[in-house]
Amino acid sequence: MSEDKFDTLRIHGGFNPEEHENAAQIPIYQSAAFTLGTAVQGDAIASGVVTGSYTYSRVGNPTVNTLEKRIAALDGGVDAVAVGSGMAAITYAILNVAEGGGRIIAPYDIYGAALDEFETLFPKYGINFDLVENVNDFEKIQSLLQPDTKAIYVESVSNPTTEIADIEKLAEIAHQANIPLIVDNTFSTPYLLRPIEFGADIVVYSSTKGISGHGNVVSGLIVDGGNFDWANGKYPQFQENEYSLKNVNFPKNYSFSNVFGKQAFIKRIRMKYVRLMGAVLGPVDAYLELLGLETITERLDKEVATSLKIAKFLEKNPHVKKVYYSALPDSPQYDLATKYFPKGIGTVLSFELDGTPEQTDQVIDATHVFLYLPNVGDSRSLIVNPSKITHREIPEERRLKSHITDQLLRLSIGLEDSDDLINDLEGAINSAFNK
Repeated sequence: MSEDKFDTLRIHGGFNPEEHENAAQIPIYQSAAFTLGTAVQGDAIASGVVTGSYTYSRVGNPTVNTLEKRIAALDGGVDAVAVGSGMAAITYAILNVAEGGGRIIAPYDIYGAALDEFETLFPKYGINFDLVENVNDFEKIQSLLQPDTKAIYVESVSNPTTEIADIEKLAEIAHQANIPLIVDNTFSTPYLLRPIEFGADIVVYSSTKGISGHGNVVSGLIVDGGNFDWANGKYPQFQENEYSLKNVNFPKNYSFSNVFGKQAFIKRIRMKYVRLMGAVLGPVDAYLELLGLETITERLDKEVATSLKIAKFLEKNPHVKKVYYSALPDSPQYDLATKYFPKGIGTVLSFELDGTPEQTDQVIDATHVFLYLPNVGDSRSLIVNPSKITHREIPEERRLKSHITDQLLRLSIGLEDSDDLINDLEGAINSAFNK
């Protein structure tokens, strides 16, 4: 199965019907706990050295595990863990890498809730962030590296201005410093970009978005590339003896690094953070996500094509000051878009109106096909004003440096007819500017 191509893995990855009463579709295992068999088997399951068996759905569930294995296969990782939201995925990944304190390098131009957490919450746990204006300012990033720097964190395509991170170069800088590169690949999904192929070590998703694709489930994913050496001396938490791992095979040296090797990071996420902090994804949610994942290719091919068509329309509109969509041929990042995103950069774009904040509000109110709500990656097309909704917690000075003005609108393009979407935007813009 691991040698199958993307479109086969999105349907069959991580699932063997013979292990599920020959069901063609993954069953929903709506059970809080599972019987353990023999006492010897129960000990092996509880210590985490046996896969494919379950104890308690807070630790693992067959429906959820199918999603995890499928995503790991699609992303080229050794394993994945599903959690209750994208923010849980980000939080657990950062905590796992910087537990006990340290520094993370990250850009300002990221999702508002993540930036809020980075600046106001993580420092209270001894984890501080060195934030940069330009994620591809490699000299600046290298100058910020310190002995206690634990990782570089980026978004593959930023929210909301679609800035592309040069993952290959950032991974090179990170690895020279013996630290991992963590990539939030939410906007891209593994269909448009597989960051691990370019050197990323950990990939996180709000799978609420394009992976699920229908706006009906909140979920997150963490994928481990399995290439980083967590026993390099900078991450003592992976070399500490963990009593829950002690068993007949590991009576001594029962640390995550020793017991799980290349899977140390993701196993520690599951056994320390999901098991103990509890941001669990339920089996029904996992089932819905698996259904959405089955059509990811067809969905994104159409949505990406429509996104580019709409971006080109907006470029020509006299009331639009600037379009932020790095796949446009005149974008300064077009070379990066061509390198990393041959199938397109995604379904999210932003544009700044050449008008007043009041006219921006009028455009929102005048749309009929676009839904006004703070999500992306839905099968329905969405519109939102980031400065007042998704990024409102960011100080105004910081928003402006990231081009998030009160005249900026973010679009997430769905599966509707492209002409209907363009007509909806054109009519709304004209009504706001011709009053």
